[in-house]
Amino acid sequence: MESRVRESFERQTFMSTLGARLISVSAGEVIIELEHREDLVQQNGFLHAGVTTAVVDSACGYAALTMMPEGSDVLSVEFKVNLLSPAAGSRFRAVGKVVKSGRTLTVCQGEMIALDSGKTVAIMTATMIASR
Repeated sequence: MESRVRESFERQTFMSTLGARLISVSAGEVIIELEHREDLVQQNGFLHAGVTTAVVDSACGYAALTMMPEGSDVLSVEFKVNLLSPAAGSRFRAVGKVVKSGRTLTVCQGEMIALDSGKTVAIMTATMIASR
């Protein structure tokens, strides 16, 4: 399961473009980290909400994939993001966790944390679908 997630993450060129790194994979939980970069910020110098959303979406998606049968792949069906605090800091951690895994759909919760301050930057509720 872990090797399947890691291999998929390596093929996801958008995450490598952002500089995101897959930190840990366990059943129902994935952690991705991202370093602050000037080319990823918005006009006030905070990590852009689109970057935050993309990384948390990937953490949720890969958490869902850990619970899906071998041979499955994963796609986002929908998600809702609440941006709780400006994304200030030098390093960020996105944690995706499975809330309920079904045969086809999996519901996840995600959180982006600014590691310098420990503040939660964003939370996500996401639904993922197993695809073949």
